[in-house]
Amino acid sequence: MNIDQYTKELVQRDGIWYAKKKTAISYPDEGNSDCYQIEDNSFWFKHRNNCLVEVVKKYPPKGVFFDIGGGNGFVAKALGNAGFEIILVEPGEAGCVNARKRQVKNIICATLEDAGLEKNTLPGVGVFDVVEHFDDDLGLLKSINDYLVKDGLIYITVPAYHLLWSNIDNESGHHHRYTISSMSEKLKKTGFEVLYSTYIFSILPLPIFLFRTIPSKIGLNKKPLDLAKNTNEHKSENPVVSKIWEWELGKIKANKRIPMGGSCLIVAKKV
Repeated sequence: MNIDQYTKELVQRDGIWYAKKKTAISYPDEGNSDCYQIEDNSFWFKHRNNCLVEVVKKYPPKGVFFDIGGGNGFVAKALGNAGFEIILVEPGEAGCVNARKRQVKNIICATLEDAGLEKNTLPGVGVFDVVEHFDDDLGLLKSINDYLVKDGLIYITVPAYHLLWSNIDNESGHHHRYTISSMSEKLKKTGFEVLYSTYIFSILPLPIFLFRTIPSKIGLNKKPLDLAKNTNEHKSENPVVSKIWEWELGKIKANKRIPMGGSCLIVAKKV
């Protein structure tokens, strides 16, 4: 992998490429460290990975896949294991160090802008639970469009339904939640054509509303990012739920849409 073909604005230290400047981001400082302790045993992160691998297999980029804001490299590692050439771009140094521990090979510690990537050079870009952290989400999508080659692909996951807003969104640095329709409209406004869209986590909207949204509205759930609590929630699974995740994967493999869920998953092409 020759990162110099995409940018010459980086300095390599200890196996990680660093930008020369650092822009603040809307994400809690401990976010990557906490996620790193949860991801490997989390039904949520595992199922999202399985869905993403299937989608990227169905709509593969014509070259390197850039995982923008890819945290601890959990997705990058899965996509790499599936045979895709990956570059992780993550502004948080803790996330980059954790990704290196996971043996992700190509890591850039920077925001998309700070990385100094050349415009019109990226074959594919993934932003997985990243767009909602930008107040100017249209600006981010337009910027990604500028970096992509013609017919380059963008892969997106975002949290679904503003109705489900809770203190977790506030503490996580979110600015938005979306529907397939609202995200598709934003993509069209920023120069993309949607190729595939679906919801995932079909059974989660009701428990999210009952156990996160309502308590947040009545002044409870004041420490939503408690690590022990979140670790326990992410381990919650049973054979019935596993069957539902298998059903969702079957839908994605068949290029069909799941009508509702806790997250939106969209693939779009630069036009």
